[in-house]
Amino acid sequence: MENGRKLVSNTGVNGFLTKMYGFMSGAVAISALVSYLVSNVFYNEVATYMANNRFMMFVLIGAQFVIAIGMSFKVDRSPVVSGLGLVAFAVIEGIFFGLVVSLYAASDVTMAFVGAAAVFVSMALIGTTTKRDLTKVGTHAFAALIALVIVSVINIFLQSTVITFVFSFVGILIFTALTAWDAQKFRMLYLQTRGQVSGTSLALMGALQLYLDFVNLFINLLNIFTGFNNK
Repeated sequence: MENGRKLVSNTGVNGFLTKMYGFMSGAVAISALVSYLVSNVFYNEVATYMANNRFMMFVLIGAQFVIAIGMSFKVDRSPVVSGLGLVAFAVIEGIFFGLVVSLYAASDVTMAFVGAAAVFVSMALIGTTTKRDLTKVGTHAFAALIALVIVSVINIFLQSTVITFVFSFVGILIFTALTAWDAQKFRMLYLQTRGQVSGTSLALMGALQLYLDFVNLFINLLNIFTGFNNK
């Protein structure tokens, strides 16, 4: 009887994880497709529109902020609403990447993507399977992230490429730790809230968080590869 309950439990967890990583992979694919279309097909139109309507950049950033906050603090949101939020977030991120990616060499973009994928998969696997509590690791990483954000805001005014390059290594360490923590955190959340909230909504919430971890790994690796190539 106990083995049967354990089997059902494992099946439920595996189904949840499959959903979460599937949604996250779908979001990455959407961003990649939109980025490709913007950078290779509609670049002039999008770039011209953004240049003539600079406020749209702030509108899109604000929309992402609202989506991220909304999906992070309400677990029992409708799966349809959460799904649309994840898709919208991925599309906006794809637009930003499409405008920026053309400034980088294709080899740097490819290496950064492959590197980010390798780190992400490794740490997500560790976070999902380890029996060690990663809460302390995640808490320290989140505190370091706040400090990194503050320094990055200051660097907007300093425009120091050295600071950007050096802190990209720090960013890699932070989001490596956060990936493992988030993977474990949402697995535990599913076990704690199973039957109380929609597993699909929770999976979408986790997908967005893991998507952000992956994107930041990619951005920091891209800064590192570009920095090395410019030296």
